[in-house]
Amino acid sequence: MRKRIKHVHLRVHAPDGRVTISAPVSARLRILESFSASRMEWIRRQQQRVKEQATGAAPKQFASGESHYLWGRRHLLSVVEREGRQGVTIDNRRITLFTLPGSDSVRRAHVMHAWHKSILRETLPPLIQKWEQRLNVQVKGYYLRRMTTRWGTCNYHAKQIRLNTELVTKPRDLLEYVVVHEMVHLIVPNHGPRFVAMMNEFCPSWREARAELNGR
Repeated sequence: MRKRIKHVHLRVHAPDGRVTISAPVSARLRILESFSASRMEWIRRQQQRVKEQATGAAPKQFASGESHYLWGRRHLLSVVEREGRQGVTIDNRRITLFTLPGSDSVRRAHVMHAWHKSILRETLPPLIQKWEQRLNVQVKGYYLRRMTTRWGTCNYHAKQIRLNTELVTKPRDLLEYVVVHEMVHLIVPNHGPRFVAMMNEFCPSWREARAELNGR
């Protein structure tokens, strides 16, 4: 549909995964077709997410056979109970969780969370450094934690950012979007015109990334 808007927006609708595209009145059909093709991977991910939500997926029990995600890709979980060191390994499309005999879902979730944090600690430093150079801003510290309502926050005065560890389950481009979003906030502490202009310049697809993360 064509509207009096400035940007092109894609949406995937529940429960059937129907796709709609909203575009400026002046947008050419060939440009819209090219834009849609470039976002095909995003569309498929969203359709898969909508499908999973429609089935009413139960909370994770961290049991063998469950589906778990790493960087947006589905993996099957294998749980191995053993004495000794706990941890997680990954081989192709299988995640193996090593845990103590008799461990419950809370303990297994703790081991998995520690693994997620270790992956992010390897991934984030070069990503932050990349955007420090592009945005000309310095991050004085970053912190990782589970968050129920936000993907990231920042402390403008301390020049620190905080990121949701669940981002490790999302595609890497969504992690990068959140990093850029919070780092721009170290320059502009609000969501005013300057913030929007910077996001448009440095992360042109930020609206689609935000919609994907927020399930819209």
